[in-house]
Amino acid sequence: MKERKQSIEFIKKQGLNAFLDYASVGIILVDSKMEIILVNRFVQEMFGYTKEELQFKKIDLLIPARFHTHHDKHQARYFEHPQNRPMGLGMDLYAVKKDGTEFPVEVSLGTYKIGDEIFVISFVNDITLRKENEASIKRLNAELEKKVLERTEALAEAIVKLQNQIKETEEAESELAVSLAKEKELGELKSRFVSMASHEFRTPLSTINSSAYLLQKYKTTEDQPKREKHLERIISSVNTMTDILEDFLSVGKMEEGKVIAKIVECDIQEQVNHVINQMKPILKEGQEIQYSHVGPARVWADPSLMKHICLNLLSNAVKFSPPHQTIQVRTDTSQRPWVLMVEDKGIGISKEDQKYLYDRFYRGANASNIQGTGLGLHIVSKYTSMMDGTITCESELNVGSRFILKFP
Repeated sequence: MKERKQSIEFIKKQGLNAFLDYASVGIILVDSKMEIILVNRFVQEMFGYTKEELQFKKIDLLIPARFHTHHDKHQARYFEHPQNRPMGLGMDLYAVKKDGTEFPVEVSLGTYKIGDEIFVISFVNDITLRKENEASIKRLNAELEKKVLERTEALAEAIVKLQNQIKETEEAESELAVSLAKEKELGELKSRFVSMASHEFRTPLSTINSSAYLLQKYKTTEDQPKREKHLERIISSVNTMTDILEDFLSVGKMEEGKVIAKIVECDIQEQVNHVINQMKPILKEGQEIQYSHVGPARVWADPSLMKHICLNLLSNAVKFSPPHQTIQVRTDTSQRPWVLMVEDKGIGISKEDQKYLYDRFYRGANASNIQGTGLGLHIVSKYTSMMDGTITCESELNVGSRFILKFP
């Protein structure tokens, strides 16, 4: 008990009192025994406890009883390999107030040492309002789908009546069928867009929000590395949202017929090297991209479309490959058709998923927990086709994938 009190006094001497008391996020400090050492005012208000009621109590006090067993296992693993990270990625986390009320939370973890003892600091947000908003989006989504279905049924009935009442030409019937199919497809696309955008924007927006908040707290020269870290997180999150919007805009332009291939003579080596340099900031630890080229550098292609093709293929290779893996890129222009090949040693794609690989919004069963829109390969296949090229995929689960593109 004496050592813990000394730890508390040490922390207070670091000038963190103001940060703890006036932070607009819940902050909980626990020791290696998972006992609560400090809480800020926000936590007391959030959970309904006084500071004295929480101090030196097990953190399990704030976790619903049904999660205690799993939480004990997770915390044991965490202390074996402590690191700063969001908690419960891909999971719904819940906390419990003093009065027994459960509520959804978002938790980020950080660690530091005092002597030989490891302390964990948790940043806790009540995300009840966000969950309610998500539920509202789902309800609106369901209403939109219902309206689309009603309109589809109405149009289908109109077609039947027109067929029974007026024996017009097959051309008129075909036009009505096409109109119905397009409207139904549009409704489905809108529904999937709302769902996808809601899901994919949530994580980067949360990262930007938390990093921007913490940046305000780092004001000294010694804090510059921390500021740079959070600025990098913000930039990365903004780039992620930009890429998502770029995919949606690309598909929209293709659907409207606004994308036209402009074939010119260009330097494929220069283009690929430029894209590889763009990818370096997002490489995972130990990852590298190796590029080799055979034949003349000049080819006939659309530089803009080729750039998007390379970006999508390489970003997928990086995203679906583990750290410390090499991604191979090869171009061969020594004969016709010339070839672009991208190969990784990632999670691979099942034979069943390969049937739908280039469909809009389609994602493999083993990729559900990895961020993405399911539009990248759809765009790659369309852009390849616009340049009269072909694309094939060779892949095996947990072995890797190889994409081979051939152009005339």
